[in-house]
Amino acid sequence: MTPAAIIFDFDGVIADSEVRANQTLAESLTAIGLPTSYDDCLRDYYGHNWQETQRRIEARFGRALPADFRERHRERARARFAEGFGPVPGAPEFLASLGDRPRAVASSSSPAYIAMSLDRFGLAHHFGRHVYSADGWDRGKPHPDIYLAAAKGLEVDPATCLAIEDSPTGAQAALAAGMTVVGFCGAGHIADRAAHGAVLRAVGVHNVAHRFDEIVVAA
Repeated sequence: MTPAAIIFDFDGVIADSEVRANQTLAESLTAIGLPTSYDDCLRDYYGHNWQETQRRIEARFGRALPADFRERHRERARARFAEGFGPVPGAPEFLASLGDRPRAVASSSSPAYIAMSLDRFGLAHHFGRHVYSADGWDRGKPHPDIYLAAAKGLEVDPATCLAIEDSPTGAQAALAAGMTVVGFCGAGHIADRAAHGAVLRAVGVHNVAHRFDEIVVAA
């Protein structure tokens, strides 16, 4: 396939952040009397925007989160991420190899966090204004809306796009948008890459890559 554009998920594809993010959410929930493990978070909340994550948490525990929970959780997350994190191995080199091919980010994370991270990694110039966030949207991933918004912003047909996704939830979103999808297994939160690849194949991704150098984009 020669894609007209490449659309990247962010956490777990560009930012190697999912371990910190899910550890922090588990700590924040446990601190308010909702015992939650890192594995619980990866299983139940990974890949979703905050609105869907909150719905899932409240359904699981049968009670509303405190009104200030998200801000308190953000404070904990800021401290955890300040300890240092980096891009997924191979992501900067892959982006540099794309020349002037159109590309975008389509993420469930907040715009401020994405912008801060891209600046930290020195990768913001690769995307410019084409960073799309489903934070605050009622329909996040696995609905296709965020991927359709990215394709619209790039002024390309979604069917001509290649999407790179690490989560089953995100892969379902890109597939629902009609894109060709690479299931990516190269970030630090994926302990068993073969098993994770099998999960991604089960939701319908077209290819699985364990490293960026396995993703071949025709000129």
